[in-house]
Amino acid sequence: MSQTLIIAEAGVNHNGDPALARKLVDVAVAAGADAVKFQAFNPELLVARSAGKADYQKVTTGSEESQLDMLRGLVLDTDTQCDLAGYCRGRGITFLSSPFDIPSVAMLMDLGVPLMKIPSGEITDLPLLRRIGATGLPILLSTGMAEMDEIAAALTVIEAAGTPRAKITLLQCNTEYPTPFEDVNLRAMATLRDTFQVQVGYSDHTPGIEIPFAAVALGARVIEKHFTLDRAMPGPDHKASLEPAELAALVAGIRHVEAALGSGDKKRSLSEWRNITPARRSLVALTAIRAGERFTPENVIAKRPAGGISPMRWDDVMGAVAPRDFVADEPIEL
Repeated sequence: MSQTLIIAEAGVNHNGDPALARKLVDVAVAAGADAVKFQAFNPELLVARSAGKADYQKVTTGSEESQLDMLRGLVLDTDTQCDLAGYCRGRGITFLSSPFDIPSVAMLMDLGVPLMKIPSGEITDLPLLRRIGATGLPILLSTGMAEMDEIAAALTVIEAAGTPRAKITLLQCNTEYPTPFEDVNLRAMATLRDTFQVQVGYSDHTPGIEIPFAAVALGARVIEKHFTLDRAMPGPDHKASLEPAELAALVAGIRHVEAALGSGDKKRSLSEWRNITPARRSLVALTAIRAGERFTPENVIAKRPAGGISPMRWDDVMGAVAPRDFVADEPIEL
């Protein structure tokens, strides 16, 4: 199985501080993630002044300020995004950033990102879908909150704009932070893959790290997971994010799952050969047997180790004449 793309989602967990953003890159590198992803947005182009916060944002950041005011404190400007892209290159990790507005798409193109990630909330933003589709880059499209007809409509827009379906990966996602386990619906990945004939992945907002392991086992080719330096930090997403040691455990676990999935061909592995002799049986004398006696269930038994006549030849042996004397537990011969 080819390697799963593991995206460490820094999101806005830098709290608007470029130095914290660099530290998040360092954590993603240390964990072994393939990519680290931030967000690119202009709050005034994203949120109206009247927009309230999501319920989970009210829990994590309070309800006094508006969503617009909250986002104003979480922006990474163009210069910072450029600096982070260069820093990622120097650290050997892929820089990604999700664009939430059309100018941000152009900015990320200038930075040379290898793919575009469309967040769940933008799946119904036709102008943005059209602009991203026109880039021709591979696209990850999160499907949180979406119905099948909305996903189909988004795919139609993206394809018409110039990105073929073969370059689109749909991510099963739930946008509650944290996501209740009963709402994850990993089996929807198979529905998305079979219905739309695309590759699929999973963007995870559950507590802990075990659900992405199951997603990889079910065929996810991309895993995205939020992480933070410290869940106790102020901000909307920290509490639903992994801390550094957990992110490292996530990456290691996914690589273990990939290795364990194997080729699908059922055959003896190289590591098992040494265990055949001590674990399997061969036919031995149950009691002393004299030459000329017939082998019977009363004087023959199957015992470990293997190496003699296989118990699968029991019927051939029963009734045959002993060619010599055998003592108890001695492998028999015909």
